[in-house]
Amino acid sequence: MKTLTSGERNKPTMNNPAPNTEKQFEEVIALIEKSKQRAIYAVNKEMIELYWAVGAFISKQISSGEWGRSIVTNLSKFIAQKTPGLTGFSDKNLWRMRQFYETYVHSEKLSPLVREISWTNNLVIIGRAKSEEERAFYLGQCIKEGFSKRELERQFETSLFERTKLSGQNLSPLVRDFAPAEVFRDSYVLEFLNLSPEHSEKDLRKGLVQHLKAFILELGKDFSFVGEEYRLQVGNSDFFIDLLFFHRELQCLVAFELKAERFRPEHMGQLNFYLEALDRDVKKAHENPSIGILLCKGKDEEVVEYALNRSLSPALVADYQTKLPDKKLLQQKFHELIIQTKSEND
Repeated sequence: MKTLTSGERNKPTMNNPAPNTEKQFEEVIALIEKSKQRAIYAVNKEMIELYWAVGAFISKQISSGEWGRSIVTNLSKFIAQKTPGLTGFSDKNLWRMRQFYETYVHSEKLSPLVREISWTNNLVIIGRAKSEEERAFYLGQCIKEGFSKRELERQFETSLFERTKLSGQNLSPLVRDFAPAEVFRDSYVLEFLNLSPEHSEKDLRKGLVQHLKAFILELGKDFSFVGEEYRLQVGNSDFFIDLLFFHRELQCLVAFELKAERFRPEHMGQLNFYLEALDRDVKKAHENPSIGILLCKGKDEEVVEYALNRSLSPALVADYQTKLPDKKLLQQKFHELIIQTKSEND
């Protein structure tokens, strides 16, 4: 049996490529994945174009009085006979194509966006959004966040549109200066944690880490997790940030301080200290100043306003809910906000 030399033992093979070669292999895999994504996008866009065209045809035939409901059913059967194995053209789906076309045909702003998301997500938005503004919001969110059907349905269940539109009041002036309004919200829904009413801050923190994927879905997919109980050393003392994230769009660290109680003004001092330490010792030169989020079990809006009014730190105060919000109540508050805004502009 031949004894291998040291050089022969370390020689790269197919199963054990050299580190640099393996990196090059990964680049090829990345090219393949990128091409697959482009192909999926192209197929989806072509399918949406087809459904739009079919919906337009049916809409015009019905509007002219030439077609009735029974003819659409007959069309579905005709398609099935002529193209065996072709799916997606049931009479129910043909009516959806008509609804899809009629919903967006007069909207120059939204009609291009519907080509960017899946047919399934388009149907969810058509079925659940109540206004053009709400449809525009969820179309934008689908494109930006890449929601699956399940994720999109959860955003409707948690009233993401209303919560986002009602947010923005509890931001320090520095956060408002460089963070888009939709990045942060006044309230986060954490129903997936199944916490008991008497939960502790440790229960909250551990639950969020264990359900990190669901938490990032609630925050937004530009948030990348950095660490739990992130250690900061200042002088001879150690301090620990509950949760630390990095936001890719804002290019900054985001520190979460968790409180299983109502907001108190003294909480701000602790958060401000963490932000100072992050910016001095952790933030990289090209990154923006760190942002802090106090996530509390509840808050008094007026107390929060006073606490943040003179804050020199980019921070915000948000509360969390462990159950799905009351959608009707949020819609009522949103309606009141619209009336108030119109009154102020008149």
